[in-house]
Amino acid sequence: MYKKMYFLLFKAITTALKENDINKIRNILIKAQIDADKICVNSDEEI
Repeated sequence: MYKKMYFLLFKAITTALKENDINKIRNILIKAQIDADKICVNSDEEI
């Protein structure tokens, strides 16, 4: 679970760093945060 979340967030940060539009950057990072949270909540692994 943590590896999947890490790679999702790392990819999103890398993508966001290539953007110049602050709104696109914001949306990329918000979506990644929401997606990572869903991975954690839906996981059967113990935290």
